[in-house]
Amino acid sequence: MFTATDTRRQFDLMTKTPIPRLIVSLAGPTIVGMLITAGYNLADTYFVGQLGTSATGAVGVVFSLMAIIQAVGFTLGMGSGGAISRFLGEKRNTQAEQAASTAFFSAIAVGFVIMVPGLIFRHGLMRLLGATDTILPYAQNYAQFILFGAPIMCATFVMNNDLRAEGKAFFSMIGISAGCILNVALDPLLIFTFHLGIAGAALATVISQSFSFLILAFHYIRRRTIVGINIRSFTYRWSMHREILKTGMPSFFRQGLASVATIALNVAAAMYGDAAVAAMSVVGRSFFFLLAIMIGFGQGFQPVAGYNYGAKCYARLKQAYWFCVRTGFFGMLILCALAFWFAPEIMALFRRDDPEVIAIGALAFRAQCAVMPFQTLVIISNMLFQSIGKAKQATWLAVLRQGLCFLPIILTFPTMFGLRGVQISQPVADCLTVVIALFITVPFLRRLNKAIRSNTIPKSEENPDTTENIEW
Repeated sequence: MFTATDTRRQFDLMTKTPIPRLIVSLAGPTIVGMLITAGYNLADTYFVGQLGTSATGAVGVVFSLMAIIQAVGFTLGMGSGGAISRFLGEKRNTQAEQAASTAFFSAIAVGFVIMVPGLIFRHGLMRLLGATDTILPYAQNYAQFILFGAPIMCATFVMNNDLRAEGKAFFSMIGISAGCILNVALDPLLIFTFHLGIAGAALATVISQSFSFLILAFHYIRRRTIVGINIRSFTYRWSMHREILKTGMPSFFRQGLASVATIALNVAAAMYGDAAVAAMSVVGRSFFFLLAIMIGFGQGFQPVAGYNYGAKCYARLKQAYWFCVRTGFFGMLILCALAFWFAPEIMALFRRDDPEVIAIGALAFRAQCAVMPFQTLVIISNMLFQSIGKAKQATWLAVLRQGLCFLPIILTFPTMFGLRGVQISQPVADCLTVVIALFITVPFLRRLNKAIRSNTIPKSEENPDTTENIEW
């Protein structure tokens, strides 16, 4: 169990450790966790791909359902996580525990709300998500198990984010990684050995998510965390729910719009057959592997931003932001260049016997790789605003990529350019997102610079880049 001394030591770690070393130490476990999660998604797609093109398309269809579940989990998890890091920075540990407990039990409740109607109206739901006649049977089998796991999945996302928010990224990585590794092991066993087909892949996902839930919950049960989860700490006070929702709403829009965007993409691709749906599904899963690295790096930045903003160490906040933007951009530039070169080979891993899937997917994958490094600014800025409670800016950034920019394009480009319009819709939306993001982020950075120049008061000689008494 954490004592007051442990809490103070954690506070000093987050507000005094040199920025590059601190972010790398926190980002390392989150990147590993995100990569393993992305790897499990790829493995899921790979094993299901052995069942045929229609089965591969079904994974893409149900992915939008999983995005809805993730939207709930990330909304409550990122909302409570942002509140937790700020509360801990302000040394308000009781409120931090209330935020964690309220988000956890709310996630379970909302998970049941998704599960029940989803199971009842499964056929219509799959149609709505873009399933064709040949994809529909696979999608229904896959979705039923995912829906049964919705409450557990929502709560797992909350615990994962809350652990990272208090600086326990290693605990978070262990829980998520263990579940993903189990998923990869169960996929071939349930799909092929027990002849469960695509239902086996979904069952493997639910079992692995439950395993992650148990591991993450164990850390709370054994009080290895600063912030606990307790039903007695759950509060009905609207002020706490508002704080969680305000901070987490950008995640809701981001994940929710990702689901809507996937549906729109599936519907647009379905006009060109199962091969197009399968190709764009593989592109989405494969590209998430690259995106996971950037998201994991940004997640290592979030508790640093929240802690230091709460502690009024604004100069450290600025230093951390620019360190992440520069490092993330050049890292993604190298990775995307490699992925661009090997795009056909990447697509062939999943549907080697279908040259149409490979051809459609390779072009779309390369187009996304060409613009991805510039998304670093959008991702880090979004996480900055969300971590420090600037809900309006964070929400605008969250709705840009998959919402305001992508949806109009995916609805018009296929009509104008045919299949090529489906393939280039996301890259074009990404370019627009970066341009608009600059108009949102630059004014805040100017205010930050002005405040630091006019109000900087070093706290100590050994930590000269921390400040206090800055008024906004």
